[in-house]
Amino acid sequence: MTTKNEGKIYSFWSLLKEQKIEIPIIQRDYAQGRKDKQEIRDEFLAALCRSLTEQKQVKLDFIYGSKLGDTFLPLDGQQRLTTLFLLHWYAALKDSKLNDETTNILLKFSYETRSSSREFCHELIKNKIVVTEDTNKISDHIINSSWFFLSWKKDPTIDAMLRTIDDIHKVFYNTSYIWEKLSEENCLISFYHVDLDNFGLTDDLYIKMNARGKLLTHFENFKAIFQKHVDDHKWETEKDFQNTFAYKIDTVWTDLFWSHRKDNSVDAPFIRFISTIIMIQSVLERAENRADIIMNIQRRPENVRVDHFTKAGYTYLCECLDAYHNIYVNDTNLNLNVSFWQHQPGENIFSALVYEGSISASYTQKVLFYAQTEYMRRNVNEFSNENFNNWMRVIRNIISRGDAEKTGKRPSIIRSPDTFIGVINLIKELSEGCENIYQFLSSETIKSSFAKEQIEEEILKAKLIIQDTSYTSIIFSVEDTNFCQGKIQFPLYCIDYHKHGDVFSIEQFKKIKAVIDEYLNEEHISNDFRRGLLATSVDDKYSYYNYWWSWSAVADGNKRCLIARYRELEYYIYGTKNNIERYRDYVKRLFLNLTKKTLKNFIKDFVVPDNMPNWKKRLIKEDDLLDYKCKSHYIAIPEDESCCYLLKGQRPRKIEDCVKIE
Repeated sequence: MTTKNEGKIYSFWSLLKEQKIEIPIIQRDYAQGRKDKQEIRDEFLAALCRSLTEQKQVKLDFIYGSKLGDTFLPLDGQQRLTTLFLLHWYAALKDSKLNDETTNILLKFSYETRSSSREFCHELIKNKIVVTEDTNKISDHIINSSWFFLSWKKDPTIDAMLRTIDDIHKVFYNTSYIWEKLSEENCLISFYHVDLDNFGLTDDLYIKMNARGKLLTHFENFKAIFQKHVDDHKWETEKDFQNTFAYKIDTVWTDLFWSHRKDNSVDAPFIRFISTIIMIQSVLERAENRADIIMNIQRRPENVRVDHFTKAGYTYLCECLDAYHNIYVNDTNLNLNVSFWQHQPGENIFSALVYEGSISASYTQKVLFYAQTEYMRRNVNEFSNENFNNWMRVIRNIISRGDAEKTGKRPSIIRSPDTFIGVINLIKELSEGCENIYQFLSSETIKSSFAKEQIEEEILKAKLIIQDTSYTSIIFSVEDTNFCQGKIQFPLYCIDYHKHGDVFSIEQFKKIKAVIDEYLNEEHISNDFRRGLLATSVDDKYSYYNYWWSWSAVADGNKRCLIARYRELEYYIYGTKNNIERYRDYVKRLFLNLTKKTLKNFIKDFVVPDNMPNWKKRLIKEDDLLDYKCKSHYIAIPEDESCCYLLKGQRPRKIEDCVKIE
């Protein structure tokens, strides 16, 4: 199958039968087999194995290079080709197919980075090794063979190849018919073979490569092939030269990245930017296999391919690059007075995407980038910092929400291709009104179902703000607290807003805010707060701790938790499993009490009911019990509630580790 822009689709075996493959001396050593590349190697071999066993097609992206006579010299793809060579050698060896014909074809693969590397590959093919079920490390058999020179162990390429051979054996030994599947005409493992001679670029590329003494970067390869892609599709026939991709990528867009660089290269930042655009665009265009595209690029931004781009994607990429260029040329204020908590960028959103981190920004950072970019694109001529902050605040509230777990852990809401797709579609819909997001939310119906509960809250807040702008400050300040982190449903519940419809008591809301600021605006719960909850009743029951239980018992008692960690409060208030939300009234009633008196005074003034067990009274009134004897914040209560045990840890090994309180 041949395409004008992508070259021809080959399997390793079909390419090797057609032409020699020679890793040129200018290339680096084989790196995929290094010790520190174990994760990459494991992932690659696992993907190849799945393809063969599950009959799933795998495309290994582009293999670029040039032909010299009947020999292919790879410029990019050396690592993949080398691993495939070793896999084919192993498959032929294991399946007893290493005959004269197969050997002669495998000998067409040559490694020229060192003479020892070349000789090793040659001898490996010509000398058979016996592989059995008891063979653990094939490398030991190879090293102990008479043809193996001990000096070869110092060759980093040979060392890496031996390690890869051992890993191939671990992964593929129990796989049947490997050779048959690898050598068949329609092998499922293939790649795009691109002969750069056809692009008229070979001399220029090799001149650049030799001048620097190293290979072109992923970005330089991508840029060259992408320009050819643009030209062949005639996407710029009506543009002046100074507005073309070729001109801007080497001038104004490079100036943008260069002026904000962290080191002496902008190649990796460019690739991160471009790969993020195609992740977003694959969602907007509803691309086939978009989840796979997103996942692959998220793992390695270098996986972005020219054929991922349609004309719409090319246009969007140019618009985004132009938008950021204009923003920075005009020195537009992109400062945000919004905290993003765990998603807070080190410098700014643009920097977090392209400069911070060694590999790839998180899904959430890319969502923030998309939201920021959409505002910039849609408001080029009338950029309002206030409206921009309001827009990003709404986005912040959406992406900050995640379902808190019983342990208090709250994973990011965007941690998979599917959630990335959902939130991008939501932001696309919301961006229609990003220039005045509260007006838009208060008057429009949102069709997207992603983060539906939080969107309903954002609509509610927007209507309050539109109704009376004096509400804005208190709403912002409450959602900015560490306790709320964008979600004010519980503070609204405390003032019974859900009961009174459109009646918003701003004074009562401010009092709730004061309670949060005083007692819960840090990642810490005080023992006084726990004592306050013990002194709070719902339906005449003083048992807020019943939200947590465990199958295991201690000292014949049922284990209970006095909210061990700060973030468990979120699960306590919003959890839906086992009707956990019914316990939130304990916190609500404590909040309301604390609007009238301090926590210390509330505990001091607490009148102990006659039917309250003495141990509970002591936990409320005696500070040292929780402060010094129950640092785990777990207790055990017998069925008759005659006493309680303060646990040294969540899972104490013996009764002696528990302090009995009667």
